[in-house]
Amino acid sequence: MRIPGPERQEDGGLSAIAAVGGLHRYQLLLHEEYGPVVRFQLPGADAAVSVADPVLLEATAHLDKRPEALFAFLDPLCEAGNLQVLPADEHTSWRRLLLSVFAGRPAHERHFARFTESARELADRWAETAEGEEVELQKELTALSLRMIGGFALGGGGGEAGGEEEGGADRVVVAFEEVLTEHLGRLYQVPRTDPHAAERAEAALAYLRGRVDRVVAAHRSDGRTGRSDLIGALVEAGESPARIRDTVMMTLLAAHHTTGVAVSWTLHLLGCHPDVADRVVAELDRVLGDRAAPDYGDLRRLPYLDRVLKESMRLFPPGPYGARETDEDLALGPYKIPAGTTVFYPFWAVHLNPAYWPDPERFDPERFTPREVAGRPRLAYIPFGIGPRSCEGAALATVEAQLVLAVLLKRLRFRPVPGHEVTPVERFVLWARDGIRMTVRARPA
Repeated sequence: MRIPGPERQEDGGLSAIAAVGGLHRYQLLLHEEYGPVVRFQLPGADAAVSVADPVLLEATAHLDKRPEALFAFLDPLCEAGNLQVLPADEHTSWRRLLLSVFAGRPAHERHFARFTESARELADRWAETAEGEEVELQKELTALSLRMIGGFALGGGGGEAGGEEEGGADRVVVAFEEVLTEHLGRLYQVPRTDPHAAERAEAALAYLRGRVDRVVAAHRSDGRTGRSDLIGALVEAGESPARIRDTVMMTLLAAHHTTGVAVSWTLHLLGCHPDVADRVVAELDRVLGDRAAPDYGDLRRLPYLDRVLKESMRLFPPGPYGARETDEDLALGPYKIPAGTTVFYPFWAVHLNPAYWPDPERFDPERFTPREVAGRPRLAYIPFGIGPRSCEGAALATVEAQLVLAVLLKRLRFRPVPGHEVTPVERFVLWARDGIRMTVRARPA
């Protein structure tokens, strides 16, 4: 049976994607028009098959190869080979090493006090803003996430990456954006309007590599070994200096985007739904009492906060899509997909599939009660991807996001800036085009 989809275009589908504002929107329109399985053209892949049905996705969950052309925009960040497209045998050992650092309660608890301190510093600063003064959530929260992941993954050298020197975490965040904007633009063949963009991107990349080199050097000078942090684990595993730099770079990129963006969208949704925000605050007051921040064990006693975060990442998954490549012929329901086909994972479309999410664009944390979760397919909710290439830092990102939300909401009230439109765009993650601007004020003591 032939897979439905739009007619082929000479430009490889670029104009169709551009016409609707990006691939993040195009996936939604494709599945709305053609159904749960769609064949379409994708830059970097002559033909791709997009699957928005969580039951059919199960047939692809074992795939362990990413299409190299689609991830080529990350090549400049890697010197020893793009880490996002490592061959399966090489990727398995690298993934196991990352999980040894990022996953597990002992590692999270060891850094929880420092995470809390960073979150409280931001809450203190925002509490001192003038009545009605605006804050831009994405900028502030991605910088906070960068400081947190820097210390967690990189040990004592984390401050160097996160922002102890002039410019701080903000400068690192801006440098990543410069590099990604330039190279994503090349992938999608976006006409260059700024003649200095490429030059700035090269300077930003050199700056990032210099910062990472200083992190590694500081770590080595401390004489630490073992698997207590990422660099130590990489050194112990015998990885080359270039592979260590690449891994640090990709870790900083992925982790600060994921957590900072997830918390930003969650606060945006809570600002638009004050009744839900009031219920979160009531839960925080009940569990924490007069304490300004939770302990690690308290996170398990905040089920409504957890449901709110999950519903936010359903509506605005930080990474709106992913992709794999078949290494052999694959049966997908009534369809046959030949080896070498790009399988597109439209996370956003999966999360908005009305067959599994009634009234899918409505914000409703009750979708994530245990009873509701049990009634849905396993892959109906996939904000961190699926299979052997899913996000290694998912558990850590969740802990960080829950903690930051708890600290901020216990202390502060957030309201949208009147007249400010929040529009999702594709920028490596699901970003807000003109920021997420909100007014912040302290809660009464």
